Amino acid sequence: MTGEERRCPAMLISAPSSGQGKTTVTAALARHHLRRGRKVRVFKCGPDFLDPMILACASGAPVYQLDLWMVGESNCDALLWEAAGEADVIIVEGVMGLFDGSPSAADLAQRFGLPVLAVINAQAMAQTFPAVAHGLATWRKGLPWAGVLANRVSGESHAQILIDSLPPDMRWFGALYRGADVELPSRHLGLVQASELGDLDRRLDRAADLLASQGISDVPPEAVFTRRGADFSGFRGRLRGRRIAIARDDAFSFIYQANLDLLSLMGAELSFFSPVAGDPFPECDALYLPGGYPELHLAALSSNRDVMEGTRRHFEADRPILAECGGMLYLLEELGLDGVFTEMAGILPGRGALTGGLRGLGLMSADLPEGTLRGHSFHHSALKVSLEPVCKAKRQDERRKESEDIFRIRRLTASYMHFYLPSNPEATLRLFGE
Repeated sequence: MTGEERRCPAMLISAPSSGQGKTTVTAALARHHLRRGRKVRVFKCGPDFLDPMILACASGAPVYQLDLWMVGESNCDALLWEAAGEADVIIVEGVMGLFDGSPSAADLAQRFGLPVLAVINAQAMAQTFPAVAHGLATWRKGLPWAGVLANRVSGESHAQILIDSLPPDMRWFGALYRGADVELPSRHLGLVQASELGDLDRRLDRAADLLASQGISDVPPEAVFTRRGADFSGFRGRLRGRRIAIARDDAFSFIYQANLDLLSLMGAELSFFSPVAGDPFPECDALYLPGGYPELHLAALSSNRDVMEGTRRHFEADRPILAECGGMLYLLEELGLDGVFTEMAGILPGRGALTGGLRGLGLMSADLPEGTLRGHSFHHSALKVSLEPVCKAKRQDERRKESEDIFRIRRLTASYMHFYLPSNPEATLRLFGE
């Protein structure tokens, strides 16, 4: 081991598919370790916003995304190396099924030597359970493996059937029982936001109690992390003196912690405000409107005239605005839900509405005038805007032809795409600078 290496117990939580209970298990493990006085750092594989909100509550620390394409291998290196220097345990929640996507959770586990714990929904399973676990463990040669955990088990007798069916070399990590009141509710974009779950801590404690009662191992195996990551020190202080106002509440909550860290490193003063709560429009040099659920807060957003008028004044003064997904919907003339349209800020000429299903999903890159940025889109709404896009965000998977329009008026940049700003700090500097 060199001075550039750090060791830390670490594990990646994955599953055969989405909907198996990865977030519940990851959160339960994080709370389990936190209650034993350990410092826990949790990461989310992929571009998700909602799971990290739950995981941050469970672990007591901010949660960052890991993705070999969007975040980049060097940035992932840096994030894990830094976490290994301060944490007692690192837990990474995977994305979709273990081998789904490119890059996949398995790619990340193999690149960083993260032992995989497979969460399998055993609700309708018995002796097929070990076959699924064995397939996940052996499908790819050299994949680090930890063991298996059963979710939605009917009771102790069902759990014992599963245990007895496992081969001797497959480690059992325990079970979460169906009906134990630990599962996390969902809506159209995924899990319900942590801020909206009044009993979240009770659910997390209950799940942690269940795992602890089964004698789950105190810490996972150690992984070795090497410092060879990205260095943003050259951008330190380059936005000093710039105040960036950021909308942050249940309508505007989808923002990467890494974005905030980068803007802070650049020296920007970050000023948060809540349009839903009735906060006035803050004095600022630039405005950041992230995504979220504006369609669920239409009355509150429409009644806050000060923010609407302040946003329009800011736009007309040719000051920077970055509006992502829900933030872009807020800038339309109208936004509709269930056939009823509500007045919005009126900067973008057009209207949008929530639709009956998924309209955009995937990792993306956008060649903006300021430079290329990576990110993703995920939305259940559609819009009609009488404006030509300045460019289109394209899918990371070039076989998919879907794209997302990016609109530019004056200093406003608006799109369904959620930008991962550390993917191009120079472009970020140009977006928010003078």
